[in-house]
Amino acid sequence: MRLGIDKSKPIEDLIQGCLDNSQRAQRDLYDRYSSLMFSICLRYVGDTAQAEDIMIAGFMKIFANIKQFLGKGSFEGWMRRIMVNEALAFIRKNKSMYLEVDIQVADYEPDYGLLGDRLEADDLMRLVNDLPVGYKTIFNLYAIEGYAHKEIADMLGISVNTSKSQLSRARTLLQSKLIESERILNNKAINHE
Repeated sequence: MRLGIDKSKPIEDLIQGCLDNSQRAQRDLYDRYSSLMFSICLRYVGDTAQAEDIMIAGFMKIFANIKQFLGKGSFEGWMRRIMVNEALAFIRKNKSMYLEVDIQVADYEPDYGLLGDRLEADDLMRLVNDLPVGYKTIFNLYAIEGYAHKEIADMLGISVNTSKSQLSRARTLLQSKLIESERILNNKAINHE
């Protein structure tokens, strides 16, 4: 008996197996993509239990609708879109999306070069996850998933201008958080000298 995930099996074989309702193929597909799909869901909701619920619902939708994947484009991209839509549906159903939040104006420009040396990707993702739900959702859709403002507006039932303003406010808030992170890092560096 061999343990681990067999990533050498062609994706086409897994898709065909899922079309044939093979539980083994479904399990292999889940094992291959669950960590990636979980991270996508987690970016939107920030809670591991909720992200896992969304991911499971997303995989159920993938298995139920796999016949709709026509082989055009990336299968992974098709699955990502389902996960994003599941996360957005969860947000609409369970969270009030406050699209207006007061933002403190930054009083100086951060040294981005210094931040790049000190902040890791995980630190930046934590800052993104700390954004209000509406800001985080639009930032993820635009900056990480690559959707256009028109697509975001259609997905969320908002205007294109609202999407643009929320992205702008998310960026401003992130910039403010980066400035605060820089201050904390500078204070730690000064205290250790």
